[in-house]
Amino acid sequence: MSSSDFLQITARAESGKNERLFRASISAFCSLTRPSRREIGQLEDLTLPLFDSVSAEGLRFAAAALSECEYAPEALVRRLCEASVDVAAPLLVRSRALTDIDLIALIGRHGLPHARAISRRRNLNPTIASLVRALERPTLVRQNGRAPGPTAEQEKADRPMAMVRQERVAGMAAEAVRARLRGMMLGERLRSAGIRDDSNPADRSSAYAKLRETALTGNAAFFQTALADALDLDFTTARSLVSASDPSMLLTALRALDLSEDKAFLIAVAVFPKHFPHPQAIRLFLDKYRLMHHDAALERMRLLKADAAAQAIVGARQATANTDERPRPSVLKAS
Repeated sequence: MSSSDFLQITARAESGKNERLFRASISAFCSLTRPSRREIGQLEDLTLPLFDSVSAEGLRFAAAALSECEYAPEALVRRLCEASVDVAAPLLVRSRALTDIDLIALIGRHGLPHARAISRRRNLNPTIASLVRALERPTLVRQNGRAPGPTAEQEKADRPMAMVRQERVAGMAAEAVRARLRGMMLGERLRSAGIRDDSNPADRSSAYAKLRETALTGNAAFFQTALADALDLDFTTARSLVSASDPSMLLTALRALDLSEDKAFLIAVAVFPKHFPHPQAIRLFLDKYRLMHHDAALERMRLLKADAAAQAIVGARQATANTDERPRPSVLKAS
């Protein structure tokens, strides 16, 4: 489908226009054998702003279509997976765009309905399968680990109260499992990315305050130093995050720090003031920031740190090799 086809769709009556455009773009993308990164980005730029105006049926269509797509756009897949399970189920069961961390995060946020769909995935990580079973049968675990269940007579006499207690225990156990998952994920993400744990509100507020104040000074070096400290990066890598022609890399860095949307925007507009000349540009920034996955941002920062370390090692080796190859004065012949 060409761009002229999409223009014809937008020219139709206003009623249902967004959903027709949404469906058509999904269908056109799924027909591509091997889409490029540019085409994947174009699909996200086109569909994500329309997402909230699409009906549940349209979202189910998108989830079913993308679940079979080998190169599905990650941001759109994750947005669909945040919907109710009747929309997200095909992606939860089949999508290759979801990593184990994504699956754990979805279970932590949505609980048993999403967990049951995820349990149907082929080759599911055994740890995730165990977590799903814990959510499915929390009362059984509690009885085996703490106290025997009531006798038959007691159960018959107190059945209404027992049902209430069982529901409470199930809810408490499920929430405990989700809390453990969230804690486990946070620690693992921070360790894998090499970023300090700013879970202390005072530390997080201090890091943001330094970024804000240095950004508002207008001195690029001050802000780059504060950013390097916040992300535990070397100065050269931190400088590369803000030396690009657009704020996309800075957006990723701020998302890795898990700043709120308003705080991230304040810093971005202070560093890249010319990129926000009108409300549409602000809205686009907030949409991209909101939809960027925290784990993906952390992974990008980890890769940047690894690349910087590798370049430093290569540079040191080259310097050593150049020194070894330089002729010594003692072996030079007089002319």
